[in-house]
Amino acid sequence: MEGVKEIGRDPGLCGSAILRDDALVIPDTLRDPVAADNPLVAGEMGVRFYAAAPIITPDGHRLGTVNVLDTKPRSITENDIATLADLAAIVLDEMELRLSALRALRNEQERWEAERAAREQVEKDKAAIAAFASTLQRTLLPPALPVVPGLDLACHYRTASVHDVGGDFYDVFPVDGGRWAFFLGDVCGKGPEAATVTALARHTLRVAAQIDPDPVTVLSTLNTVLLTDVTAGSRFCTALFGLLAPGEDGGFTVTVATGGHPPAYHVRPDDSGAVWVKAVRPKGGMLVGAFPQASFAQATCLLAPGEGLFLYTDGLTEARTTQGAMLGEDGLTGFLHQRTGPLTATALVEDAVTLLASLPEGAGDDVALLALSVSDAETAPDTGVAATAHTTAAPEHFGQE
Repeated sequence: MEGVKEIGRDPGLCGSAILRDDALVIPDTLRDPVAADNPLVAGEMGVRFYAAAPIITPDGHRLGTVNVLDTKPRSITENDIATLADLAAIVLDEMELRLSALRALRNEQERWEAERAAREQVEKDKAAIAAFASTLQRTLLPPALPVVPGLDLACHYRTASVHDVGGDFYDVFPVDGGRWAFFLGDVCGKGPEAATVTALARHTLRVAAQIDPDPVTVLSTLNTVLLTDVTAGSRFCTALFGLLAPGEDGGFTVTVATGGHPPAYHVRPDDSGAVWVKAVRPKGGMLVGAFPQASFAQATCLLAPGEGLFLYTDGLTEARTTQGAMLGEDGLTGFLHQRTGPLTATALVEDAVTLLASLPEGAGDDVALLALSVSDAETAPDTGVAATAHTTAAPEHFGQE
């Protein structure tokens, strides 16, 4: 039948066949009272034989028929009718396979779209968390170190992850009689809970120092606050608190109290061109906020012109070397001892940052560095005020303000 690929269900022949559950066979359409007047029979096509098997889905939907037509009467066997029903079943299978493929494709597209949307949302969430953590972190650190006459101050802060708020903290601020206080510490843990303790510790240390700047007294006050303030929970910290008193010779007397923190390092050039390094390690000094009857210890040293004091948190000494071992206090001491060049606070911090960058995995924990050096009268600027370097960085960035 030239040009005929599909015949509509109306009128008549297919419309009747599709309503049946079995095949419809009309051997001679002119002898069938329903088919005789059908346009396919009475019209130009002149269909005289018609057989059709309905295409029915398992859940009862009638989709169409598979038809056999001829222009002359025919008779077919039961096997032929069964074959026609098989053809209808094959057509149904093909249609359902195509439908399944379309559904699978649509499901795959929907799954891909959902995964893409989820990935985009994750990236947005990560960016939002990083922005929140960065903003919160900035509120826990001094925006810049103060200018202290006769001193060079430098600091660096690096969080282990842009998505976590670090627990390290530091500050430098004036107290009474021309004296200055400084501290550096490390709260146990990370995240919002640690940030709460960090904020509490910084505020307490600054307020306590205005009342009585004695380093042991200040740490004792912080210990009491951390144990009694409900916002601190069970968290504790390590801390170094120091007091700077200017001397008549241009140097500074430094009194440092420790609460379970790694030692500070007093550095100065020696006659051989190397660096003399001594750990300022008061005997004793327990964790701050861990025990009600915690005791703290202090030690005093003199920073003469050209000398410096280097403070750090354990993220520096716990960084791994190329051999896989921790840098440790011995490694840090050796690094400081082998330094060359002026012992300025800025140089000490920059060299330590370079050291971290040279290690295969960098620092696995937050790192806070604070350095103080007494200006050398021969190299200090006319104003007698040394420059202040302040570095605050995320893992992939080291900046200087």
